[in-house]
Amino acid sequence: MEHLETEVAETEQHYEGMGATCHPEGVYYRVWAPHAESISVMGSFNGWDASATPLQPEGNGLWGALVENSKEGDEYKYVLQTPAGELHRNDPYALKMTNSAGNCIVYNHESFDWQDVTFQIPSWHELVIYELHVGTFHVKEQGQVGTFYTAIERIPYLKDMGFNAVELMPCSEFPGSRSWGYNPANPFAIESDYGGPDGLKAFVKAAHEAGIAVILDVVYNHFGPSDLDLWQFDGWQENDGGGIYFYNDWRSETPWGNTRPDYGRGEVRQYIHDNALMWLRDYRIDGLRMDMVPYIRNVKANGNPGDDIAEGISLMQWINKDIRNSCGNCITIAEDMHSLDFITNSVENGGLGYGSQWDAEFVHSIRDAIITANDQDRNMDAVVAAITNRYNADAFQRIIYTESHDEVANGQARVAEEIADGDVNNWYSKKRAALGVALVLTSPGIPMIFQGQPLLEDKWFSDSDPIDWSRLDKFSGFAALHRDMIHIRRNWFGVTKGLQGQNVDMIRQDNEKKVIVMHRWDQGGPKDSVVVVFNFSTETFSDYKVGFPRPGKWHLRLNSDNEYYDADFSHLGVFDVDTMEGEMDDCGHFASLQIPPYSALIFSQEE
Repeated sequence: MEHLETEVAETEQHYEGMGATCHPEGVYYRVWAPHAESISVMGSFNGWDASATPLQPEGNGLWGALVENSKEGDEYKYVLQTPAGELHRNDPYALKMTNSAGNCIVYNHESFDWQDVTFQIPSWHELVIYELHVGTFHVKEQGQVGTFYTAIERIPYLKDMGFNAVELMPCSEFPGSRSWGYNPANPFAIESDYGGPDGLKAFVKAAHEAGIAVILDVVYNHFGPSDLDLWQFDGWQENDGGGIYFYNDWRSETPWGNTRPDYGRGEVRQYIHDNALMWLRDYRIDGLRMDMVPYIRNVKANGNPGDDIAEGISLMQWINKDIRNSCGNCITIAEDMHSLDFITNSVENGGLGYGSQWDAEFVHSIRDAIITANDQDRNMDAVVAAITNRYNADAFQRIIYTESHDEVANGQARVAEEIADGDVNNWYSKKRAALGVALVLTSPGIPMIFQGQPLLEDKWFSDSDPIDWSRLDKFSGFAALHRDMIHIRRNWFGVTKGLQGQNVDMIRQDNEKKVIVMHRWDQGGPKDSVVVVFNFSTETFSDYKVGFPRPGKWHLRLNSDNEYYDADFSHLGVFDVDTMEGEMDDCGHFASLQIPPYSALIFSQEE
């Protein structure tokens, strides 16, 4: 074994970072294991000899060594001698895995060629997000899972539709090849079946080249619970708990297992903080969406102060503040669903400091209004409340949607399927699903569409059921409706700037006829002020008089009833309108509209 004698270098140099970090002179391995009696690293560089390459104690439970004959691509594992026996463990900071139950692979972030692609996420008021699950987004072979590389092939579709941000469901290494991703086994590694770290970088690079930001879903409320080498990592535990990375008392309990990280332990706080910042720094991710924040700030997510986790709250504040300071325009999004200003209030003002949050008030009220079978049962008060709801007086502190991975699974289906109950290709389901999308794309907030929604996907979301892209041809008109609404929302034609503004005024709330008319504006005036008309009933109104905020000609920018979008649509009301003088709805002018059933009309003015 003479060739092993020079492996571990005696070094005065101080190496930063945890895990396996690559340097010209070798790989530095560092791991935190305060209860280990000794540690070595074994791998492809030393013939998997458990004793050949010892790590040196560095203090504070850290162990490390420079291994001169190790390099990028080597497989490795740590061997810990502990009071609980000899333990073979994967690196908590491993950046790449053979699989979740396999070996770590040394990975060097510096070796990926980003070329000269530069990108900055659009301002938040301009964002239109597409939520995407890599494993089912674009599957090319039956029985296989989608990868970052197959997803890249669909980026032209996303760009053509007008999306300027994608939100990836979690991509950290998880057990097996199929998962929603909310069971991270190796939080720093990228799912090997998706294409590993280079795959994610290739996707981000391709998205940025297309002008699309990438937001990543991350899971910090629990880890695992399976294939979890973090569990009792160095042999120590209390109460049969998870050991150094986890709470070992009543605070460990989550709906997904007793694997809540110990937010109060400095090294674990650093671990999660390092993870959050890694995505933005090393993967050039433009924002993070954090899963189930209530279980980070409260043991039971019940709002009971006795169950609050103060250190979970302070950890999120630390991460959000550091992201804002280091990456000013990057967005952090909370899935909290408790509709609290506190979530998106600034850290300085005692809030958690998230940029935005998924808005439960919107999705539940709007889904209910469009799924409800009988027109007379639609609650216009709830719809208006959903449109006008906001946090800290900022419309863009909320993400609004009618479909997400949660809303189209767990016993719930796609909006069109909830309406149709069997065949989504019917008039009612298409008309009302389109009405829901129009509400998402014209209400104040950051709009989000779930994968497959523009294709009129009819199945609930499952990690084993890929998107059926043949529907893009079958329902090309319905997809075009989404595309046109997104373009109008993003003010592509320079005549609908108000849809990116903070302001909304309800011109008419007609509870009897189930019609809502709203004025949306940024600064106001021609090419800015937008009037949106929603008909939540099966009635056609041929002479519906309603106030308009300014006199003159109002051009119809979109009619969701246009026959171009579906042969079943009636093609009524497809014309511009001129206002007449007269007081109505607190406006000095009004117009007479033809409003098709279950439709949205969008008007704005030229100069």
